[in-house]
Amino acid sequence: MPVVRMLREVAGRMLQGPACGCRTPALPCRFLGTSPRQIPADANFHSTSFSEADPPRVLITGGLGQLGVGLASFLRKRFGKDNVILSDIRKPPEHVFLSGPFIYSDILDYKNLRETVVNNRVTWLFHYSALLSAVGEANVSLARAVNITGLHNVLDVAAEHGLRLFVPSTIGAFGPTSPRNPAPDLCIQRPRTIYGVSKVHAELMGEYYYYRYGLDFRCLRYPGIISADSQPGGGTTDYAVQIFHSAVKNGRFECNLEPGTRLPMMYIDDCLRATLEVMEAPAESLSMRTYNINAMSFTPAELAQEVLKHIPEFQITYNVDSVRQAIADSWPMNFDDSNARKDWGWKHDFDLPELVTTMLNFHGSESRIAQAN
Repeated sequence: MPVVRMLREVAGRMLQGPACGCRTPALPCRFLGTSPRQIPADANFHSTSFSEADPPRVLITGGLGQLGVGLASFLRKRFGKDNVILSDIRKPPEHVFLSGPFIYSDILDYKNLRETVVNNRVTWLFHYSALLSAVGEANVSLARAVNITGLHNVLDVAAEHGLRLFVPSTIGAFGPTSPRNPAPDLCIQRPRTIYGVSKVHAELMGEYYYYRYGLDFRCLRYPGIISADSQPGGGTTDYAVQIFHSAVKNGRFECNLEPGTRLPMMYIDDCLRATLEVMEAPAESLSMRTYNINAMSFTPAELAQEVLKHIPEFQITYNVDSVRQAIADSWPMNFDDSNARKDWGWKHDFDLPELVTTMLNFHGSESRIAQAN
C-alpha cells in the first residue's frame, strides 16, 4: 500500500539521528498525514514562514472577547486591514463584521482550525479563546475543554505550519503560595482556579514546544486589563471596568471585592502595545518565553478616590462575592516586570490618574451622545 509505505519512510527519516549522534525532534504524531507535501522531512520549525519584509498574516482566535476586537483594530493599523483576521464561534456585531475580515473558527475543531490557517496563509496566531476566572469556576468542564484541549489544537497547528504563536497568560496563573508583592517571572505558582491551572499549563506547554519542536511561542502574563469600549468578560478584576460604566450612568457602584484588595492593573492601550512589541522583538533578545508585564497596582478604595476627583457625588458600596474575593486573595498584589523592561524595552504609559481620566472621558462622551439621541 503506497500510503503505508510513504508513512513508514517519513517516520523513519524523522527518527534517524544526524551524523553527530544527536536526535532531531519528532513532531507530534497527529502531524503525520497522508500527503507527502504536508510535512517536509527537512522542515525547520525555528523559522517563520514569511519574509521579514512582508507583513504577517494574522489570525486572532476568541476574537469577540474583551481584547480581540481592540487587538484586531490595533494590528490592522500596523499591517493593513486585510492581513488581520478576527475569528470566533459567535456572530459578530455589524460594526465588527464591517471593520475587517471575520471568519468562523472553532478551536475545538482541529480540522477547521487547520483549514483556517492553511486557506488564509496565516503566519502569526494570537490565541485569545478562553473562559476567564469566575466564569470558568461556574463551568469547569467547559473551561477545561476550551482552555486546555483548544490550546493543544492551537499548539499542534502552529508547530506544523511554523507560525509565531502568542498565548496570553494572566495574574491568575499564580496561587496563594506565590510571592505576592511583587510576584517575579519565575516562582512557585500553584493556582486554585481552572483558569489559572490552564494558563500555567499553557505557559509550560508553549515552552516545551519551543524547546522540543522549535515553535516560536511568546507569552505575556497580563494583569487586570481595563478597557473603555468593551464589556467585562467574567473576570475577577472586572470591577475596575464596571465602576466607570456605573459612575457615569448612576453616580454609584456596588463592588464585589473588599475595599483593600490590591491587584495589578493595566489600561488596554498599554496591553495591546506590549503584545505587539513582544511579538516583534528579535528572538535573540528574549531570555524567556513568558514575561510578567505591569503598569499600576491599586485597590477598589483607591480607584474610587480617584473617580471622586472627577465626580464628587460618586458613591461606592461593597457587597463582597466570596468566590471572587477568594480568587483575588490568592493573586499577587503587584508584578515584577523587570525582565520585560530589560529584554525588549517594555514601558507603560498609563498610571492611575491617566487611566481614570481616559475612562471617564470616554464614558462621559458616550453618555452625552446617548442622551442626545
